[in-house]
Amino acid sequence: MKTILNVIWLVLSGFWLFLGYMLAGLLLCITIIGIPFGIAAFRIGVYALWPFGYTTVERHDAGAPSCVGNVLWLVLAGWWLALGHIVTGLALCVTIIGIPFGMAQRRSASSEDQLAPQWSSVAAAQGTTPVLALCA
Repeated sequence: MKTILNVIWLVLSGFWLFLGYMLAGLLLCITIIGIPFGIAAFRIGVYALWPFGYTTVERHDAGAPSCVGNVLWLVLAGWWLALGHIVTGLALCVTIIGIPFGMAQRRSASSEDQLAPQWSSVAAAQGTTPVLALCA
């Protein structure tokens, strides 16, 4: 079932979100200071491409510098990407088939992994085997 949901997600919105995260990651990797944020954008981009069967988990090793990093992320890239999730979610809610995916986009726009990626990581959901190595 999750494969069917992932394929529908990929066709309806996942590919475009993936491209947005990859573009943000490339732009952030231009400077040495932005490389950790670029890596976080790449990690979230793969999650946005194929999300079903994965979840975000809190990183317990993230300290005070991660707080500063999350504020910088929110200012530099996070709110643009969250806006992309909101616009995509509204567009998906136009069709009956897209409504559940639009609601998932709303959750993605406000979730901790999108707005504070230095405090979270992507992992396979319990009871599933990972298809992609998403954990950083």
